[in-house]
Amino acid sequence: MSIRLYNTLTRSVQEFTPLHPPAVTIYVCGPTVYDDPHIGHARSAFIFDVLRRYLEYRGFRVAFVRNVTDVDDKIIAKAQQELGVRGGGEGRGTGGLKETCQEVTERYLQSYHSALGRLGLMAPTVEPRATQEIDAMLDLISELIVKGAAYEAGGDVYFSVRKFPVYGRLSNRTVDELQAGARVEPGEQKQDPLDFALWKAAKPGELSWRSPWGAGRPGWHIECSVMSTKYLGDEFDIHGGGVDLVFPHHENEIAQAQAVGLPFARWWVHNGLLTVNGEKMSKSLGNYLTVEQIMASYPHPDYLKLFFLKAHYRSPIDYSAERMDEAKKNW
Repeated sequence: MSIRLYNTLTRSVQEFTPLHPPAVTIYVCGPTVYDDPHIGHARSAFIFDVLRRYLEYRGFRVAFVRNVTDVDDKIIAKAQQELGVRGGGEGRGTGGLKETCQEVTERYLQSYHSALGRLGLMAPTVEPRATQEIDAMLDLISELIVKGAAYEAGGDVYFSVRKFPVYGRLSNRTVDELQAGARVEPGEQKQDPLDFALWKAAKPGELSWRSPWGAGRPGWHIECSVMSTKYLGDEFDIHGGGVDLVFPHHENEIAQAQAVGLPFARWWVHNGLLTVNGEKMSKSLGNYLTVEQIMASYPHPDYLKLFFLKAHYRSPIDYSAERMDEAKKNW
């Protein structure tokens, strides 16, 4: 019996044929570790755990890579909040902000692992961290510049979207459509509003690394292009993540990799998002529900898993206490 799987890239259900059976290679975008994981994170992790287990049940050997983003604007903002300062860690020296960023990432990565462990989800085969792969990112950025697909501007490096003719293929958008909503933020020196950052010049007190363009840190998108191909090869079977990552994150990953000639991912698999009582989850709305909070009321991990399974993995799902009570009763 064949396995058929929806591919976001082709917008169709296709028979799944891995590159090198019985091996299957999967890369899934993992957490940005600046807060405790909520049940939307858990839903995505569970969906790809189910896919992985099913493939193994069917006799495949799965290499499953899930990254950790441990350098990011949100992590820096969280560290600044904990330090009680704004704009770069003044008052405690540059070391204070750097050390606090590291403390934040370690604390919330442990929280993420703990939450998935309580749900009984499998650990990834490899779990690379962005900060441990900087050299490989610098190599890819340099290659993009040599190929004419990227350019340096005031210590930043940007990908030139118009140099990649098939940009927008994954999200089914044209460059002209994207242009309408594009803008240049204050401080950016882009040649085109559509261009996106590969490398960001360091601000005072931030975590930074040396590069040919000055001290700075990687943009968000470059890390996944680098880590997926480093651990799974220039071409691999499945790239996964939430539907909210289709654009711009996954679109940009494709552009970065294919602009230097890498085939990249063959199947793109995306899960639908989770809302709470019909609204987007947000701390400002008071409906940000962590895995720990839910399991305090519904301690058996199968209650939450059964709730997740009540919707197709690509469809949105709405959380409510009534639906969780129903899942518990069904279980």
